[in-house]
Amino acid sequence: MAKFTFHGKSFEEINEMNLDEFGKLLKSRQRRSLKRGLTEKQKKLLEKISKDPKKFHRTRSREMMILPEMVGTRIGVHNGKEYVALDIKPEMLGHRLGEFAMTRKKVAHSSPSG
Repeated sequence: MAKFTFHGKSFEEINEMNLDEFGKLLKSRQRRSLKRGLTEKQKKLLEKISKDPKKFHRTRSREMMILPEMVGTRIGVHNGKEYVALDIKPEMLGHRLGEFAMTRKKVAHSSPSG
């Protein structure tokens, strides 16, 4: 199995970085978002995760970026109706939580005139 790398860095190297150094590895939209800082809801979620990483945490903060300290946790992301359980993996770094909790379902129509 291939070892995970993110922009040429191993997960161990990324885990040791602070947010500014990690931000330099991201694309421009994510980098600017991190530079502006986290919202109060996002800071609260990170605090909860750091206190108890094994617990299932629920959030409605779909715009929260997946950061290295979140890897390995289970997070429930609200999709407008229910919480979708996500196992955060290293491959998800830099993405938003909302990208993995779809808000629309596939339409399944019944048979015609039935």
